[in-house]
Amino acid sequence: MIIYSGFFVLFVLQFSKAMGTIKDWAEDDKPREKFIQKGSGHVSNAELLAILIRSGSLKEDAISISRKILSHVKDDLNSLAKLKITDLCKFEGIGEVKALSILAALELGGRREASETRQKAQISSSKDAFIYLKWRLEDLPHEEFWILTLNRNNKIIGEYKVSEGGVSGTFVDSKRVFTHALNDNASSIILFHNHPSGNLSPSNADKELTKKISQGARFLDMQVIDHIIVAGKNYYSFMDEGDLQTP
Repeated sequence: MIIYSGFFVLFVLQFSKAMGTIKDWAEDDKPREKFIQKGSGHVSNAELLAILIRSGSLKEDAISISRKILSHVKDDLNSLAKLKITDLCKFEGIGEVKALSILAALELGGRREASETRQKAQISSSKDAFIYLKWRLEDLPHEEFWILTLNRNNKIIGEYKVSEGGVSGTFVDSKRVFTHALNDNASSIILFHNHPSGNLSPSNADKELTKKISQGARFLDMQVIDHIIVAGKNYYSFMDEGDLQTP
């Protein structure tokens, strides 16, 4: 019984040391209190993660675990968003619930940026188009092809996924592109696809596909006004780069 009690006391001391670390900090250094009192601009990425995961492990506090996670992705939140739940669960102290909380928060952040453009639902530049749809494509490990349909005032009518493929490509049936456009009675369309590799440069296949769809749109009294390649937080615009040739 004495041995058992000794181990129990040791366990409690270790548990208290690990779980009580943040609690013992100065009020200004506690992530939640800092966020409430000073605002989000005064809270670091590690502190924001610590707020999300709420508690640490027996060995480390929430801040230390958060710093390890950020170090793993080289402080790149875009790379963090690409991790899977199983990847995050490899860190001690991170279970499925905490991992899900982190990824859900990152997803909300991406959708918030897109919602600003969605409120006006009108495209006036390649950047508008990129922001509107990038959250669907920027973190994918495989290629997808999407289109936006627009009316004569460049207001968005609809958004549609046309195809889904593998890491290095996806097959695009132009008939599906025009089916959506005709159903919406669209005046113009914007093409989208992503490059999971991060390479922004369009391939020869990308250029040929753009030309093919542009030619088809012309016969239907429509216009392809841009083709945007999404690579993480960056994009390539065929229109901006002068690669959108009128057939």
